[in-house]
Amino acid sequence: MNATHPTITIDLVLDRHTTKDVLRAVLHAILFHRLFGTVKPQIFEVLDVTMPGVDDEEMKQLVEDKVEAFWKGVEGGVNKRGQITLTFSEKRPRKTWFIMGEEEIPWEQWIINAEIRQPTTEKDRQKFNADLASTLTKSLQTMLTHASSERGRSAVPLITNNLGMSPFPIKMTVKVGGVEVG
Repeated sequence: MNATHPTITIDLVLDRHTTKDVLRAVLHAILFHRLFGTVKPQIFEVLDVTMPGVDDEEMKQLVEDKVEAFWKGVEGGVNKRGQITLTFSEKRPRKTWFIMGEEEIPWEQWIINAEIRQPTTEKDRQKFNADLASTLTKSLQTMLTHASSERGRSAVPLITNNLGMSPFPIKMTVKVGGVEVG
């Protein structure tokens, strides 16, 4: 993989009650800032933090499948750490001696590192939720800052077609304990 593309990392510490909602909201917010088709907006409210999303069935299903894969991986195993990687690529012609075709070249990658912890007391839960809300706000700020920065804008390749929500291939992978689960 080409290491010259920007890689943005978001670290989250979640509890069992908010894991799916938080991951869903963060993935949708990234997509909202990186899809170039006509985006119908959607709002996600998580711990009093409002995050943008994409109201598109295909994107909703992709996010839901990956969130469920993450949840099943951490819920069923002993490892409570995982990662969801969202990679945006462009298709370029591949020319070798014998084969003509296309290859996907990544132009940006988002890595969401998530760890599940469970607060034990009500006081711990309140602090945990306040810390998570702060982390979500900072994550949203990171998305906005990167997408509007010169580096973030210059990473986007030339758009040569306007088919669908994204003219670029999107790949989401889920790893729990270093093993791909979805």
